Amino acid sequence: MRPLRLQYNAPVVLTFSLLSLGALIFGMLTGGGSTRLLFCVYRAPLTDPLTYVRMFTHVLGHANYTHFIGNIMLLLVIGPPLEEKYGSRRLLGCVVLTALISGLVQFLLFPGSALLGASGIVFMMIVLSSLAGMREGEVPLTLVLVVLLYLGGEVVDAATARDSVSQLTHIVGGLCGAGLGFAMGRGRRI
Repeated sequence: MRPLRLQYNAPVVLTFSLLSLGALIFGMLTGGGSTRLLFCVYRAPLTDPLTYVRMFTHVLGHANYTHFIGNIMLLLVIGPPLEEKYGSRRLLGCVVLTALISGLVQFLLFPGSALLGASGIVFMMIVLSSLAGMREGEVPLTLVLVVLLYLGGEVVDAATARDSVSQLTHIVGGLCGAGLGFAMGRGRRI
């Protein structure tokens, strides 16, 4: 019998999770300064080079441990099967594209607030996973239910909730997941 060994089975998901943990610890050590500087997207001058960096890195930042663990636990459950199905390179492309789109939406539409966290990525993966078994000419019932229940709930919360959760980011992430899932289901490259 061979001895058991740990396997880095989902490099994109695991690396993303470890980078997010590092960003959280760095933020705690700097009293939130590094989080604001590097891991939040907000309206900043276009002459600031970090404005462009934050369009991608905001998904690694989290306000606190509770925010971090809520996102990362879902990511660790949903992400590895997606990475196995689509491959690391394609899943990384999905993460990067979703980060950019959600960052741009925040930057352009909400100049007075900041955005951080992986929830847009998680929502992208939730919708993408509901499309994983899609066949040509068919719409999976799981997709319909996810859109109605999960994303529909976000639309209702966006209209009624008065909290610091960015429901629009969840919706944008879900739309990215749907678009990417249909594109990859048709064999297009990401």
